[in-house]
Amino acid sequence: QVQLVESGGGLVQAGGSLRLSCAASGRTFRWNAMGWFRQTPGKEREFVAVISWGGAGTYYVDSVKGRFTISRDNAKNTVYLQMNDLKPEDTAVYYCAAARQSTISTRLVETSEYNYWGQGTQVTVSS
Repeated sequence: QVQLVESGGGLVQAGGSLRLSCAASGRTFRWNAMGWFRQTPGKEREFVAVISWGGAGTYYVDSVKGRFTISRDNAKNTVYLQMNDLKPEDTAVYYCAAARQSTISTRLVETSEYNYWGQGTQVTVSS
């Protein structure tokens, strides 16, 4: 059974940091680009960041550039999202996902380009 399991969410004050992890099991995703999305109630799932299969390529939504860093450890089949200087507007459920392709493209901001999803982890930033 293929699974993506996120962890590391929680409650943090504005300006604080969290590190999310996404551990994959059931198959390797070392050849897939991996992404992070987030969603708040009543809104569509929003792209946050994506990393290419080897880690050399990354892309972020403008609102998190300079604050969030996506990385991966293919030996551990795990993807990370380091979130610094968190703001209340970062509050959401964060999901990791495995893309159908290996390299970065502008298509990867779309949820339809991903075929495996985790169950999500809640991040709450208090002001």
